Amino acid sequence: MNLFKSKRIDFYLIGVILFSGFMNFFLLNKADTNEYYTVAVKSMMKSFHNFFYASFDPAGFITVDKPPVALWLQTISAKLFGFSNFSVLLPGAAAAVVSTVIVYQMVKHKAGKLAAFISGIVMSVTPIFIAVTRTNNMDSILILCLVIAAWAVVKAASTTKFRWLLLSVAMIGVGFNVKMFEAFMIVPAIYLFYWMAMKINWKKKILHLLAATVVLAGVSLSWAIVVDSTPASKRPYVGGSQTNSVLELALGYNGVSRLTGQQGAGGQKTGTMPSGARTQTGTNASENLQNPNSSSGENSFGGEMGGTPPGGMGGNRGGNQGSMFGTGSAGPLRLFSKELSGQASWLLPFALFGVIAIVADWFRRRKLNEKHSFAIFWLAWLAPAMVFFSIAGFFHQYYLSLMAPPIAALVGIGFSYLWRDFSDAKSSWRGYLLPIAFGVTLLFEAIIFYQNSIETIWTVLLIVAGILAIGFGIVWRTADRKVQGAIAGSSVLLMLFAPLYWTLPSTFNQTDSSTPIAGPSSTQSGMGGQRSDGKGFPGGGTGGPGGSQGEAPSIDGESGASGASQGPNEWSQNQTDQSSTSTSDRSMNRGGGMRQQVSTKLLTYLRKHYTGEKFILAVPSAQSAYSIMMKTNYAVMAMGGFAGSDPALTVSKLEKMVKAGEIKYFLISGNQGGAQNASVTNWIKKNCTEVKASEWSSSDSSSSSQNGSGGQSTLYVYNK
Repeated sequence: MNLFKSKRIDFYLIGVILFSGFMNFFLLNKADTNEYYTVAVKSMMKSFHNFFYASFDPAGFITVDKPPVALWLQTISAKLFGFSNFSVLLPGAAAAVVSTVIVYQMVKHKAGKLAAFISGIVMSVTPIFIAVTRTNNMDSILILCLVIAAWAVVKAASTTKFRWLLLSVAMIGVGFNVKMFEAFMIVPAIYLFYWMAMKINWKKKILHLLAATVVLAGVSLSWAIVVDSTPASKRPYVGGSQTNSVLELALGYNGVSRLTGQQGAGGQKTGTMPSGARTQTGTNASENLQNPNSSSGENSFGGEMGGTPPGGMGGNRGGNQGSMFGTGSAGPLRLFSKELSGQASWLLPFALFGVIAIVADWFRRRKLNEKHSFAIFWLAWLAPAMVFFSIAGFFHQYYLSLMAPPIAALVGIGFSYLWRDFSDAKSSWRGYLLPIAFGVTLLFEAIIFYQNSIETIWTVLLIVAGILAIGFGIVWRTADRKVQGAIAGSSVLLMLFAPLYWTLPSTFNQTDSSTPIAGPSSTQSGMGGQRSDGKGFPGGGTGGPGGSQGEAPSIDGESGASGASQGPNEWSQNQTDQSSTSTSDRSMNRGGGMRQQVSTKLLTYLRKHYTGEKFILAVPSAQSAYSIMMKTNYAVMAMGGFAGSDPALTVSKLEKMVKAGEIKYFLISGNQGGAQNASVTNWIKKNCTEVKASEWSSSDSSSSSQNGSGGQSTLYVYNK
């Protein structure tokens, strides 16, 4: 025990780092990626122009539908270590470990090493936190930005230095450029804490907060203003927007629409959109769902090569956005529902009892001290997040990862108060809160197991553990301190077992990298109720570079890594063609969604007739471009963005491009979408020549490749 009290070595911290490192890095080199972002990273490696704008394709036609900061880090990692699954996933996993260490250090300075240790472990066994940090989605980078912001504002209060507040809001601004308005969820906590804890007069506080607001706005909107101020002809189209504007993207699709559950054209709900209206409804375009049997799910160009995004099958269910994404119905108990409780809610009951103990201490002392203010900060972060996720119109389970830091901190801080009262014979009723907190939390975990049909024996054991935790804690409340410590220590371990059980599948790469959902095999399914992979675990990734499990067959035999190893400007074909093992137009990824695969014969035909155009092919959506751009160095034009509904291409622009020799082949379907995109389709049909299916269609895949809405794939060539 003396070693653990050493001032030179913090063994508790070492334990947290090792545990967090294992949970986030174990088998990471074999994990899959979200190809929507992985393709963008590959494109961003080609030039600074693509890098700055976060271009989806190497030719810089359209961007992804998120700001670039997280993708910048992934691209830098890929440049340093070579383009591979691991290099793309490295920033997110590293961000998770760093975030955990920062939370540990913050709690340690206010509540001690033991509380900090518990906080660090809790953060590392929050299932959805680990699930998302092992993907190349943006959330772990966002969480790191917000945790640094939290550290900086606490530093500002402890040192009374205004500059730390500026750093705090600047980091929130950076977070805005990771995932837009989701970063602002922490703003109430930052402002409230500064007002409560900063030891200066109220006039200075107001001036400081006003100045901080200016910095927050400036950093947040910096990239958007630069992009929107750049002439449209000199930059890619802003993917996910309807007006080619980052500000519109931030305020609409990535802003208010998150809460209202409404999207795009006419502000209609996804489930009731007419054909051609905007159908994107996820946190990023790659999260979206479209019903392959509903006209509202057709992409605006017809989407001949697929209607479902990677990571999810169709499942449009009217206007019930929550049900569509497996997030349950909006309401005060949503976070405790079957759909969400297993993702991040495991220890919410314990955190609640910790808050009760903190409030009781506050009333007993009749004075608000620094530790109280510190706890209020985390509660002020958690409460708005809980409210948002309880009422939001649409989001995915992995958004809940944002709650991991405040829950972890409150559990650790709360334990310090609960343990002090439990071990103090003079604390009256407060001394019974700790065993009750353990018992209620274990019983709640038993409910989660029962909700998700985990084997009955585990549910029963959790119930028994909860009863024993309460019983032993009450009976031996005044026992020897060693006995009290044994009861508390064993209860903590029992309390952490269930969330750890839910988290480990993610550590073993049994999570869909496009739309990660944490949990064991018997609880999770792909989007829309589809089993993920037929083997019991939630979906896997979409098979990024490196050929990880779940990867669809290669198109031409080139690995993603080898394709990316070419020079930064060599986006055209520059390798000897190899035969392909892919013969199907589609391949099922491990997450249950369709990866859009182009047949070998089609690619062979396109290569044979390729004469140096900027784009080897134009397709309706980004989903249809993955299989070519992931495995080759060709550029493919996603005419309508991710889902085919972005008005990125006009008839006049298309005419200029084809006449300039930038594009000549188009693969579309017979379906018509929105008015503007339909006009592009009509122009292609009118001015281009249809290529005989026998020349490009694989013998084992019909030229009428169905997308679920009756669309027939047709290849057109412009040869005038």
